[in-house]
Amino acid sequence: MNNTTGKADRTSLVLLGNFEVENQWAQGEPRLGGSVTRTAALVNSMDEFALLLGGEQDHVVLKSYPDLDYLEFLHGLGFGLPAIHTVSEQHPDRTVTEDALADAGLLAGLSGIPAPVVLAPHGISVLEEELAKRAGIPLMGPSAAVCKAVNSKVYSRRLAERIGLRQPSGWACETQEELDAALPGAEKLLEAGEVLLIKEAFGVSGKGIATVESRQRLRRVIQLLRRSAERLGTNRVNVVVERRVVKTSDLNYQFTVGSDGSVCFDFVKEAHTVRGVHQGHRFPVPLTGAQRASLEVAANRLGHELAADGYYGVVGVDAMLEPGGGVFPVVEINARNNMSTYQRRIEAEFMEPGQLALTKHYGLQLTAPIGFAAVRECLGGLLLARPGHSGLIVNNFATMNAASCAVGGFQGRLYGVLLGADDCEVERMDAEVVRRLGRLGSERGRAA
Repeated sequence: MNNTTGKADRTSLVLLGNFEVENQWAQGEPRLGGSVTRTAALVNSMDEFALLLGGEQDHVVLKSYPDLDYLEFLHGLGFGLPAIHTVSEQHPDRTVTEDALADAGLLAGLSGIPAPVVLAPHGISVLEEELAKRAGIPLMGPSAAVCKAVNSKVYSRRLAERIGLRQPSGWACETQEELDAALPGAEKLLEAGEVLLIKEAFGVSGKGIATVESRQRLRRVIQLLRRSAERLGTNRVNVVVERRVVKTSDLNYQFTVGSDGSVCFDFVKEAHTVRGVHQGHRFPVPLTGAQRASLEVAANRLGHELAADGYYGVVGVDAMLEPGGGVFPVVEINARNNMSTYQRRIEAEFMEPGQLALTKHYGLQLTAPIGFAAVRECLGGLLLARPGHSGLIVNNFATMNAASCAVGGFQGRLYGVLLGADDCEVERMDAEVVRRLGRLGSERGRAA
């Protein structure tokens, strides 16, 4: 993430894992409503992912100090970690940025970090701009207004149309008039037996998407949008209406746009989703030369357009593969860090040529908080010992106990990266992790 080499003049990063920054970008925008959401406590505790983005000369702001046994595990693997700054009072329903803004002592501490230093958030909204201003630290990225604009799904679709990138049949509708103009074509697709997806401009993690299979359902969704716009006193609807395509897999690729307008293709991974919700990644991806080339061409063209519109930084793009091998190179643009961004260091430092990686999260039903020591004992030899070996690297433990304030039990979540020699070994380890954690959850439930 920071590629300067001289330690004396190296710019330090202050990392901030403000996940689902889309919720800030969506303020004042019409909503479809009825979306299933994860608990805010769990999402906000994903800030711990940022711990592995920095080195020993960097800093990270967290809602809570990490489990000491978990830190020992990371140090044992050889990770050099950033200096940790925690808020004095964290609220589960607030992002790390919101907690930091409410902490005068933390702000004073951040302002004392020697220059050169920059604030490096997951994504930039007006809250991160305010944090940078109050801490007196330059922001690593463009303005919140630019970040919001280029992260809109309406922007993604119109940009792909403008530069000729293949995408499913559909329409970008910023206003109610544009939505009215799209309806006859949408109804024709439904009459032909197609299924439509209506997507909010700033939906994230499978939220803000309506599946439409009939004209009656289409009318109900449109009515919801109109009512939402009316309540906001706006003519905007900001949705994408498009045909749902048959696909064999979802892809996510990342590229970086330099402040000079240069574009660097970083990687491509296969996304694992369940009912539209991201579950993890698998890599390397067995793409043909032509498939990979189409993604690299798309990244280069998208990157130069983003630069022209004032954006620079990390960009993640969702793509799809068809049964016949065809590629839809851009489903949507995420001009911010992505889940795969937080796996890059593990891939670079621990993965050997020929190895396979599977990233995912594991759920446990718990009745009381659980420490990393118990999880480590439970998983035993399944945890990775050294680079080039097979095993699991836990890359976020904070999510395990994030929802522990819930009454009557809660869902703990453990994030990790499984490294193995081949599919069979990774699948075997995955099944064993699931089995052991399930047993641990049962034992803890009985003990309570």
